Amino acid sequence: MDQFALNLIFVGFTFAIYIGIAFWARAGTTSEFYAAGQGVHPVLNGMATGADWMSAASFISMAGIIALSPAGVHPIRFPYGLDRGYVLLALLLAPYLRKFGKFTVPEFIGDRFYSGGARLLAVVCLIIISITYVIGQMRGVGVTFSRFLEVSTDMGLYIGAAIVFVYAVFGGMKGITYTQVAQYVVLIIAYTVPALFISLNLTGDLLPQVGLVGSYAPSGGDISLLAKLDQVVTELGFTAYTADTSNRLNMFLFTMSLMIGTAGLPHVIIRFFTVPKVADARSSAGWALVFIALLYTVAPAVGSMARLNLTTTMWPAAITASATSGNAISRADIDSKPELSWIRTWEKTGLLTMEDKNGDGLIQYYNDKAPADSPIMKMAAEKGWKGNELTKVDNDIMVLANPEIAALPGWVIALVAAGALAAALSTAAGLLLAISSAISHDLIKGSIKPDITEKGELTAARISMTFAIVVATWLGLNPPGFAAQVVALAFGLAAATIFPALMMGIFWKRINKQGAIAGMLVGLVFTAVYIFVYKGWFFIPGTNNLPDTPANYVFGISPLSIGAVGALLNFIVAYLVSSVTEAPPKHVQDLVESIRIPKGAGAASSH
Repeated sequence: MDQFALNLIFVGFTFAIYIGIAFWARAGTTSEFYAAGQGVHPVLNGMATGADWMSAASFISMAGIIALSPAGVHPIRFPYGLDRGYVLLALLLAPYLRKFGKFTVPEFIGDRFYSGGARLLAVVCLIIISITYVIGQMRGVGVTFSRFLEVSTDMGLYIGAAIVFVYAVFGGMKGITYTQVAQYVVLIIAYTVPALFISLNLTGDLLPQVGLVGSYAPSGGDISLLAKLDQVVTELGFTAYTADTSNRLNMFLFTMSLMIGTAGLPHVIIRFFTVPKVADARSSAGWALVFIALLYTVAPAVGSMARLNLTTTMWPAAITASATSGNAISRADIDSKPELSWIRTWEKTGLLTMEDKNGDGLIQYYNDKAPADSPIMKMAAEKGWKGNELTKVDNDIMVLANPEIAALPGWVIALVAAGALAAALSTAAGLLLAISSAISHDLIKGSIKPDITEKGELTAARISMTFAIVVATWLGLNPPGFAAQVVALAFGLAAATIFPALMMGIFWKRINKQGAIAGMLVGLVFTAVYIFVYKGWFFIPGTNNLPDTPANYVFGISPLSIGAVGALLNFIVAYLVSSVTEAPPKHVQDLVESIRIPKGAGAASSH
């Protein structure tokens, strides 16, 4: 059976499961649509939260960033920051928000700050965050479909959107929850099985976490995997993989942005409204951390091994000898050898590109920006090379291509395709539900038509979901960056807006509506403008835009890290404004006290 047929079987089978679950768990009430009837077991909710959380960025892009970063160890802050965010969420937010007993984040903010304006501002923040986040998921769907089902990226987006439409619009949170449980099973198997194979091949260790720090088995010596990788990339003129070349301030702020952004993501927070009791909210957050860690502890190994596999494929001499032998991969071999067919197929997607610049029939892979007196540049001058001929390797292909590069069985490659789609679709569904809930419950019922019937609200929720899917698909056709980059921007916006409002709303009785609104506005505007200017999405007359390079950043702080600064400004402004304006009404302060009373084991108040 050829690879395309295997891919079609694996993907088709998982899609059939998702659609079947959607019809089985069809939502019939607003409670089921928004919060799955608040009857989800904490273990299942933890698994669904893991799938909701482990998006295309986690499955596809994170290991790719770790693999292709100028210094591979530096991007390991991704899993560090994200994992710590869940600890923060479990300890400081989830149980208290569940005790409050509402359906959505804007509803909590509106009631806590006794302001329809605060609720509407929270809706705006939620939609901006969720739309930004969902772009990365739709890109992940398109990348996966374009490679494994041999359709265009655009057609892949349309197919993925259609699948999400079926189980999200009809099932709501109830359908999404149980679909995400199935998707978690698919994605975690799809991520770990290839990693086990590759770790065994490269290091002799079955567990990738152990293999990462183990010996490089093919060498027959005692060199470690990371030392071998350092050797290979430095011979090609690149910075050592384990070198620390980071701006420490930027690294700290980026980790903080990921951490507090995690705790402020609306589509993650609403998962804790689905459990029966307050204690279950904390328990499900703990289970989610366990399920997430199964992937996140493997990601650094996957990234490192993918980089080694790619490098030694593109420069075969690096496997057994010094790269200075001048041996590079032959274009004739690429076009004729079955084990290199993955290069041709990925070239068709446009995510991997090569150019024989000097016409010698070989593809030279090296750092053509290395110092002129380095061995690789001296050799390039001697042999008449015209520059690095591996002109593009998209971060998003590394995990998907890794099983093919390692020549794993066809069924493993098909499994990875199904897993990547599960990761992207599960998170997309959660984000679209958050958008739908904000529009139907917070905007329409909360402001425009408070007397709307439950049936009318359910209809409005489904129409809102459909509209959100259309918008997300349209944006996914022209994404502003690779999946993990776009998602990281959403984290920054969540960190600067939602997280401070929730934290102060729960733990500081004195914060009032004026302070909350001012803080969210400052955090949103500051963070969005900084991101949009450096990413070229927002033009300021007279600036010609600011190139997205570290030399142009303020204090070296990248757009991906600015969310932590936005959060700090939010806290400061909210504190100052609240301190000079009237205190919240007594009943609101009593409400805050009641939320914090440690009676978490009992049933939460219902909506």
